[in-house]
Amino acid sequence: MSIDLSEDEIQRYSRHILLAELGGTGQMAIKNASALVVGAGGLGSPVALYLAAAGVGRLGLVDDDVVELSNLQRQVLHATGAVGHKKVASARERLNALNPEIVVEAWDMRLDTASVEELVSRYDLVCDGCDNFETRYLVNAACVQQGKTLVSAAVQRFGGQLSTFRPQLGGPCYACLYPPHDGEDTASPTCGDAGVLGAVTGVVGTLQATEALKEITGIGTSMAGRLLMWDALSMRFSELTLAADPACPVCGAAGVRL
Repeated sequence: MSIDLSEDEIQRYSRHILLAELGGTGQMAIKNASALVVGAGGLGSPVALYLAAAGVGRLGLVDDDVVELSNLQRQVLHATGAVGHKKVASARERLNALNPEIVVEAWDMRLDTASVEELVSRYDLVCDGCDNFETRYLVNAACVQQGKTLVSAAVQRFGGQLSTFRPQLGGPCYACLYPPHDGEDTASPTCGDAGVLGAVTGVVGTLQATEALKEITGIGTSMAGRLLMWDALSMRFSELTLAADPACPVCGAAGVRL
């Protein structure tokens, strides 16, 4: 890959370029990449901020919600003046101010079976930080169908978890970890129900952005096939090994089911 960074970009990303594992070639990979962030809330905020700051060339954000005052304790993309405004509009304004070198695309919608495939197809990689299983299953199925890597994270109260799913390379998908059960209630308590320490979303979302940048540049060891769990109260990390489920209705022998 040829190095084609402007003088301003070389200065902006100089601390990346100094990294032997990354260098100018890695920064060009970041510049040429595109990523979709699902959810412009507690996790989407640090993910989008760090991917934008890193110079991901085209960054998409999808969310259909508006900014509420209770969001601001953790959703650091948004300022008090944005209360009542669409989250994707607030996020795009903040990200454009942070890094005018990139393209930010705002998608004011709630993903469904009619829109998820088309939207996922536009990007190289997907970061999912939404707050409901229905959307997570839709995003996972679209990523499996299109061979796109999915970096997924979740938080609640004083902890969170993170994994990367890339079954196109032989690993498990999100549905292998959390199998969907037709006809059963898959709802889980939201931050509005159970609460969350704001800084927890910052830590987990920043880890998620780190994993996305590793996938884009090919450096380090992927989280694919592993689930990282963090308990902030004890400040302990733990890890589980994940395996693909041959009977998975999404990535298994039965094939993708949206």
